[in-house]
Amino acid sequence: MAAEETPPAPLRERKKQKTRAAIREAARRLVAERGWEAATLDRIAAGAEVSPSTVLRYFPVREDILLTDENDELLEARLRARPAGEDPLESLRAVVLDAIRTALDTEPDEVRLRARLMAEIPAVRARLTETTAMTGRRLARALADRTGRAADDLEVRVFTAAVLGALRETTLYWAEHGLGDDLVDLLDRALDTLRTGPALPARP
Repeated sequence: MAAEETPPAPLRERKKQKTRAAIREAARRLVAERGWEAATLDRIAAGAEVSPSTVLRYFPVREDILLTDENDELLEARLRARPAGEDPLESLRAVVLDAIRTALDTEPDEVRLRARLMAEIPAVRARLTETTAMTGRRLARALADRTGRAADDLEVRVFTAAVLGALRETTLYWAEHGLGDDLVDLLDRALDTLRTGPALPARP
């Protein structure tokens, strides 16, 4: 029997995806060419050939145009699919590193632009903190289910927030140091620090 093919998304959904992609691309182009402040609602709308109200309908918060990637559901599914009994830090490490590798492979310019904006624009950094917290709640639920704890368990919430905080701080470090290092290696190193703490400097 032939394998079943995944049916294409309905036309309405495909149109929505196309519109979202056009808005994102217009914003990226404006920011890359003219800077964050120049990427106003009206200019983004004009670049995407949609109305300003359409931009607001898809992205009520301007920073989300460049910060959100709608991968939270996929991250949660991949975390739930990790081997039973695996160390929680290793489960989250595998999921997060894989997501970063994929993003760097498929959209390197967007990853670098996002990192640079995080480092340079306080409003972008503040919004990232909010969206990271939303991601953290989803991953915390999955981790709680895997470990037999309650979804609002303090240790689960703190642990998940620490891993995502490591991702945020590593990305900022990467941007502040010129984006020249390997982001995946930096994050792997940061996650090791969560387990061991920073090494003490050698005594003279």
